[in-house]
Amino acid sequence: MLPRPKEFRDWAMNFRVEHHASSIKNVISSHRVAAFGNVNLTQYLKSRQQMIDRALDRFLPKENAAPPTIHKAMRYSLFAGGKRLRPILCLAAAEGCKGRVREALPLACAMECIHTYSLKIAVLAGDALLTVAFQIAARAKPTRRYSMSEIFREISIAAGSRRLIAGQVADLEAEGKKVSRAELRYIHENKTAAMITTSVRLGAMSANTDPGKLRAITKFGYALGLAFQVIDDILDVTQTSEKLGKSAGKDIAAQKATYPAVIGLEASRAEARRLTNAAQNALKIFGKEAEPLRELANYLLAREY
Repeated sequence: MLPRPKEFRDWAMNFRVEHHASSIKNVISSHRVAAFGNVNLTQYLKSRQQMIDRALDRFLPKENAAPPTIHKAMRYSLFAGGKRLRPILCLAAAEGCKGRVREALPLACAMECIHTYSLKIAVLAGDALLTVAFQIAARAKPTRRYSMSEIFREISIAAGSRRLIAGQVADLEAEGKKVSRAELRYIHENKTAAMITTSVRLGAMSANTDPGKLRAITKFGYALGLAFQVIDDILDVTQTSEKLGKSAGKDIAAQKATYPAVIGLEASRAEARRLTNAAQNALKIFGKEAEPLRELANYLLAREY
């Protein structure tokens, strides 16, 4: 469902702010003196809701950010209505502890995003897996060069609406359409290479690797990720379902954008070899400790399933 016209969204937002400020006030009016002293609760709620809405607007990708389909849907869900009670409580707690509201604002907005996605039953399993991924990642230990904040940022960017989700959306939207090689590369970069690149970067960061080696491992992951997806495209049109362990020919059936469909089978095989060589070259600064990475790159190029 696409967002409502801007004029209606603006009206709805103003209505929500004033209506919910009033409704919350009515619910707790009998406890107002004990909880808020002489605070004008209606004005407090309204000002905090507006502050949170402005912050959410800044933090979220704009509607026209690629891919616009997902970002419009995200904004529609987030700005479709809501009391903003959770982020308001977060800010109030920060104030109560003599903290700065601006320091708590990102955390407040994060809680509102989580609350909003929890209302959609169809994707709760995916939501839960994403959330537990961060819970598990929190078991890792920061190193001298890389804080937990940097580690969480790596994961969230790779899994977010501009990388993994962007690639998946672009892949779906390309079905049945003629796409350019650049558009196909965009799909593969984000749908597959982003997560593979981040996986090797996180491993290197956990080892407190130096910046030069982190750059090298990033180049390796990027090239390997693209090669992996190109090979996947090739296998879909050259192998049987029995060999693959999954339905062969599904990309053709779904009219998906793939390398064989765009540049041909032999050119795709050449591209897979070129990308694998690029991945290997990126590992030249590493010693024998990186031999498993080298062998994995060769294995993925030669795989038949």
